[in-house]
Amino acid sequence: MELSTTHPTSDTARPSRLRWVMISFALVATIINYLDRQTLSVVAPALREEFKMSNEAYGYVLSAFMLAYTVSNGVSGLLLDRLGTRLGYALCMAWWSTAGILHALVTGPWSLAGFRFLLGMGEAGNWPAGVKVVAEWFPARERALAAGIFNSGAAIGAIIAPPLVAWLALRFSWQTAFIVVGLTGYVWLAVWWLVYRTPATVQAEVTARSVTPWRLLRTRFLGVLTLSKVFLDPVWYFYIFWFPQYLKSVHGFDLAKIGMTAWIPFVTADLGNLVGGWLTGRLIRNGMPSSRARKTVVAIFALLMTSAIPAILVTNVWASVAWISVATFGYTGYNSNALAFPPDVFPKNMVASAWGLASMGSGFGGMLFSWLSGRVIDQYGYTPVFIACGIMPLIAASLVLFVMGPLRPLPEFRSQNLKETP
Repeated sequence: MELSTTHPTSDTARPSRLRWVMISFALVATIINYLDRQTLSVVAPALREEFKMSNEAYGYVLSAFMLAYTVSNGVSGLLLDRLGTRLGYALCMAWWSTAGILHALVTGPWSLAGFRFLLGMGEAGNWPAGVKVVAEWFPARERALAAGIFNSGAAIGAIIAPPLVAWLALRFSWQTAFIVVGLTGYVWLAVWWLVYRTPATVQAEVTARSVTPWRLLRTRFLGVLTLSKVFLDPVWYFYIFWFPQYLKSVHGFDLAKIGMTAWIPFVTADLGNLVGGWLTGRLIRNGMPSSRARKTVVAIFALLMTSAIPAILVTNVWASVAWISVATFGYTGYNSNALAFPPDVFPKNMVASAWGLASMGSGFGGMLFSWLSGRVIDQYGYTPVFIACGIMPLIAASLVLFVMGPLRPLPEFRSQNLKETP
């Protein structure tokens, strides 16, 4: 007996049309998540000048966010599986929106690092929650597309943030920018609480007792996924946190010009989410096994991320932006498939835990790379960091392709889930 044959996310059953409404909540939440996150990136030049922060000090501020993000990833996924998607997602949104608003009280580097730490604690829950929505509502053939749709909110938020935050900061103040962006989360929270529900036909699987995190981490799949994220995700964080500063330091852009330019690589990132998910679905419909389809697409998009290297070697700013845009397209195409990995392997009552634990690798890598980036940029400039951003995705993809093993349900967890389902 297989649980997947009895619920609407099965490939043999007719999926509910409500699945598109539910994934739209995760999309909007991710947009808000990145608006909160990117507000600092846009106003960083002004804040750094006001509080006299070096690149290394700014790196420490980013590392504070990543430290909290690392720890909270492991905890948030477990709590989401325990509390359920509706309550768990609501608590994450309330926490990070409040933390975003508190940034208006910054008085120096230490308080900024403290509020970034609080923000990282809350924001970490967004992706385990989104993966849980995908697992509850979508069949395997649509999971990469669904994951790409909600993950595209990161790129949309990064597109909206530069012009919106720059306008708010220039028209009012940088404090106003943090407050306005933070308040949007409370609007989402009210609608989410009224609308979201878990499909009744998967309720038993979703509410079944999960296994311990140590047992999940002992699987080869989760160990390799965690290690691959150590190398992959810091590249995205570099573009998110350092790209506006790169434009200012290397090409002399002011805040207004950053607001008009910094969104461009995230348009292509948005497209990468959709193309990566669509391409995998197309390969599966053409008869390719889902595991091979996902890994094939991961390899293609990892190669595109090597464009970070020519991005720093060219002298023309628009050529550099174009190459960076190819790299961000590659990252999101890759990640739309990686987000679909846990639902392919674990039961629905474990997917948030699995993704959260794996994302501790993301947080650790991001924390270390943010600190190293600041030190390296201060001493050697941006070139070594961009070269690393071109090489690291190849390491991540190699782990997925050659070490992870096939993406298919693990028998020991299937039997565990069946045994403990009420």
